[in-house]
Amino acid sequence: MGRLKTMVNTVLDKAILTKNDLVTLLNAEGTEALLLRQRAEQLKMQNVGNKVYFRGLIEYSNICAKNCYYCGLRCANTAVVRYQMRDEEVLDAVRYAYNERYASLVIQSGEISTPAFVDKITALLLQIGEITNHSMGITLSLGEQSKETLQQWRNAGATRYLLRIETSNPDLYCKIHPNNALHDFENRVKTLQWLRETDYQTGSGVMVGLPFQTIEDLANDLLFFKNHDIDMIGMGPYIEHSQTPLYQYRDMLMPLLWRFEKTLNMIAALRVLMPDINIAASTAMQAIDPAGREKAIIAGANVIMPNLTPQKYRGEYLLYENKPCIDEEADQCKRCLERRILMIGHQIGYGETGDSKHYVPEVSSALIQV
Repeated sequence: MGRLKTMVNTVLDKAILTKNDLVTLLNAEGTEALLLRQRAEQLKMQNVGNKVYFRGLIEYSNICAKNCYYCGLRCANTAVVRYQMRDEEVLDAVRYAYNERYASLVIQSGEISTPAFVDKITALLLQIGEITNHSMGITLSLGEQSKETLQQWRNAGATRYLLRIETSNPDLYCKIHPNNALHDFENRVKTLQWLRETDYQTGSGVMVGLPFQTIEDLANDLLFFKNHDIDMIGMGPYIEHSQTPLYQYRDMLMPLLWRFEKTLNMIAALRVLMPDINIAASTAMQAIDPAGREKAIIAGANVIMPNLTPQKYRGEYLLYENKPCIDEEADQCKRCLERRILMIGHQIGYGETGDSKHYVPEVSSALIQV
């Protein structure tokens, strides 16, 4: 143990971390993992402070054109009752968030790119801007879209976009997705580049503990985020869903607690690697540990997403099984998370959009004085 402890401390003292350094951090257990997470918390305080920013989550629709092997919303899953929220339901959730001073929203959906869907999101963004006096940060998590669509939504008021790469290993990507043009690794990477080019605060993320995944894969994921200059990250443990093809590999998975602890290490190592980004404490953490989201915050996360989706839809938006809080309404969720965050000595950034400090807006060449 002493040797590993020395290795972890040595890595944490480095200015530049290599893949092997990250593997050392991700393998840390017990006291060594605590050292890593304590350093991550220190760096978080120094770079982004002790505020936790609420992103009101609206799970707009579970209709999806994709057939990803890990996801309960995959189009081939006929056990799902499909839905799309009515406009007024969305706007009621927006009003609630605005009145409660959340200052940020996330609109999440299955992946659809039809003209009708694109125009619907555009119209909702414009209405949200009117309701909130254009004061709220709006994150979209709507999958791969054309560059033109991304620009249209950016012009309509979206400020952030979350597109999880799920894994940065192309071979592993092919094992967890169908092998066709609709599930192409290079297109996903290209879409991340388009997000930067259209001036979004760009988010990504991965699942931790997938079948066939190695610690080296996870270390490469962290370097992928750094090399692609990502502004915000959402990572969570892989939790299987019985209506997906990957479920057949459940016996080869590491235990849920291992996946949970490795996710905490991923959060902490990422905070060490990229101290000024935003990192979300995912709901999936709470699916494994009742205090999972709080532990993620203590390990370096600074964003949390209270669910604003009407309770009648929550049971049908299951990317994975045993999702917590599906029987709560928005106000119950808010009060619960508020209490949890205050109990661990953090503040809630009410009225603050909590933009990523890593994000640097694109500057139009027309504004540069020669």
